[in-house]
Amino acid sequence: MSSFPVSENVSKMRASSTLSAMIAAADLREQGFDVIDLTVGEPDFPTPPFIRDLAVEGLAKGLTKYTPSCGLKTFTESIAHFYQEQFGTDFAPSEVAAACGGKQALFNAVCTLVNRGDDVLIPKPYWVTFPEIVAFCGANSVYIETEETDFILNADQVRDAITPKTRLLIINSPSNPSGRVVPADEMRRIIETCVEHGVYVLTDECYLFFAYPPAEVFTSAVLPREIREFVAVAGSFSKTYAMTGWRIGYTIANEPWTKAMVKLQSHSATHPTSFVQYACARALERRDESMSAVGAMLAEYKRRRDWLIPALRTVTGFKCPMPEGAFYAFVDVRELLGDRFKVSADVADHMLHNAHTVVTDGAGFGAEGFLRFSYATSMENLEKAVERLRNLF
Repeated sequence: MSSFPVSENVSKMRASSTLSAMIAAADLREQGFDVIDLTVGEPDFPTPPFIRDLAVEGLAKGLTKYTPSCGLKTFTESIAHFYQEQFGTDFAPSEVAAACGGKQALFNAVCTLVNRGDDVLIPKPYWVTFPEIVAFCGANSVYIETEETDFILNADQVRDAITPKTRLLIINSPSNPSGRVVPADEMRRIIETCVEHGVYVLTDECYLFFAYPPAEVFTSAVLPREIREFVAVAGSFSKTYAMTGWRIGYTIANEPWTKAMVKLQSHSATHPTSFVQYACARALERRDESMSAVGAMLAEYKRRRDWLIPALRTVTGFKCPMPEGAFYAFVDVRELLGDRFKVSADVADHMLHNAHTVVTDGAGFGAEGFLRFSYATSMENLEKAVERLRNLF
């Protein structure tokens, strides 16, 4: 049987390491093992009931047909109004486009801006999909090392990395996988530095509301218009409202960039599900209720974080800084590397087969020697996992 001639663009892409870890967990579970899965970047909470009810309401209203590729007018207007009420922004609904989740929002933004041969700056550690989108576009990922600054990007690092070929910076704060949060003032300086050099910025704000006090919730949508001309925000309902399976997100960008993204989407997914857009629009209109649900999830994530990080530090060979956001612990296991374990993937494999605890290897995030633990799971699972690891190492 002849091999399939995979296109050049796709052949450059690597499979998702996070999904590979999930598959490994599922295989062991099918064999009857009690597996604790700490790989998934997915809230373990149900979608808030009032949002589910709003989706049913949308169905009852007959919202089962095509919508404009940019999204329902009520959807784009609700995004603009919500940000204005929550953050004091002044962008127009015409600068908003609906997308099928945050991941498609990112694809739309990069694919409409980046050309073959361009350089795209990506701070390490990075979400696994960032360099794969760049590869798909035929551009070059240029990585910025941030370990010396405790995985928090700063403007000086960006300035030093910019060259005449630099087209775009992709930044994610709060960060997946590190959980670190770039301070608001530094984020402004980073974006201003890019604008000074004519470099565009894509801010992945998937975890926007999951910043633990005193860390500040910051969106680049609040920046002055002359700066925002160079910025696209990729937003998502997936993490914020525990709606991963609903596949709904959005972009906020200048009108020409938005129109280009809408044109691209019109030839791919067309638009997100109609009654899901309706539910999200109505949920944002009920801002107090929406933010109350988010606050309850954030409080539980903080409770888990405050227990888990000190507990992980009691495992032999583990070092773990306190994350300021998201719901990940990024554990340095380099003390364990040597004769027994050559790379961090060996440590993860040892945990998988001997403690039936699954985590994601940091190499997939550009950080060999680290492991990502998701605490978007129950305290019971976290406690069991730590006990197993204490007995393992």
